[in-house]
Amino acid sequence: MRKFHVALPEEIKKGETTDIYFLHAREVLEKNGFKNKKTTAEFSANDLPNGWNWAVFCGLEEVITLMEGSPIDLYSIPEGTVFTPFDRRGFRVPVMIIEGKYTDFALSETPLLGLICQASGIATKAARIKALAKDKTVLSFGIRRMHPAICPMIDRSAFIGGCDEVSSLAGAKIIGREPKGTMPHSLIICFGDQRKAWKAFDETMPPSVSRIALVDTYWDEKAEAINAAETLKQNLEGIRLDTPSSRKGNLAEIVKEIRWELDLRGWNKVKILVSGGIREENIEELIRAGVDGFGIGTSISSARSVDYSMDLVEFDGKPCAKRGRISGKKLVYKCESCNEISVTPESRPKEHCSCGGRLKPLLKQYLKNGKLVRELPSPEKIRGYTLEQIQKMKSLK
Repeated sequence: MRKFHVALPEEIKKGETTDIYFLHAREVLEKNGFKNKKTTAEFSANDLPNGWNWAVFCGLEEVITLMEGSPIDLYSIPEGTVFTPFDRRGFRVPVMIIEGKYTDFALSETPLLGLICQASGIATKAARIKALAKDKTVLSFGIRRMHPAICPMIDRSAFIGGCDEVSSLAGAKIIGREPKGTMPHSLIICFGDQRKAWKAFDETMPPSVSRIALVDTYWDEKAEAINAAETLKQNLEGIRLDTPSSRKGNLAEIVKEIRWELDLRGWNKVKILVSGGIREENIEELIRAGVDGFGIGTSISSARSVDYSMDLVEFDGKPCAKRGRISGKKLVYKCESCNEISVTPESRPKEHCSCGGRLKPLLKQYLKNGKLVRELPSPEKIRGYTLEQIQKMKSLK
């Protein structure tokens, strides 16, 4: 009996996390002479959550891990690409394409979708929040809201989307960073006095750990913030508000008061960070109030998945598709001038956008007969690619 209710890597690789009807389909095809028929399948997104008009593609590295060694070819837009689900003419945008015998990858459809759906949703939400926060710090803080087995995926996706730092040990390790965080209420409660806890934290932690005091455990936030500055003096780098909803009131007004009182006493370099139920809709108001950084939890880690589907578009060398889908192999381009995406049949490549700008092909080959043929970038490089695209966007809706 397994200790945790999670699939093991080898079970995922062997297709044991698939839906049973794919196993049925493979058995039927193999017994009826379809085993060696070459197939092309494409992955595309349906309408995006919450009325979003763009998303960040994420999860490709795990897709490659899943499919490496299988006798298939894999093409994909690069991880971190900001894309729209439909091009300017309303055609679905393929984000990933698999070519090979369908019976060789039929059992992988379910895990393939799972790997990119959730990761893309988290990356997209993180990107939307970072786009609003701009130069303010955004910390991924939400692993406690999700199953611990996917902690690394959550923080990696959040980082690729734009989060500046992550709080989990495993998540930080996978992106090659040091985990970042402040202090929990439990520390202060164990001491029974916030001042003793702040001082002990300052005296115990190495210089590399930021002195960010939690200031809403027992007293009014403004009073605790002033007290923290008087206790730690020049060592205090910032204060954090994690006020529960039952006591929060108007958080922006609380932040304004704290900023005023700290500045009045000469503590203008002390930063204000907020956490606890912060949503995308709150970001701009809180920045105007004086917030310097955000610890974002549930909004990112529990973000709605991007609803991708996999569809066969060519079988045995012939175009095919179910109702509502367009058949045949396709090329995907992004205009270097207007940034719009366009889709064309593979047989009709294009060089220029209707705006006159140069078209850049987006789909790149990553696996050839199951072997990796392209170097994978680091999470840091993927994050830079994501943020560069967002900065060029005219609309962040």
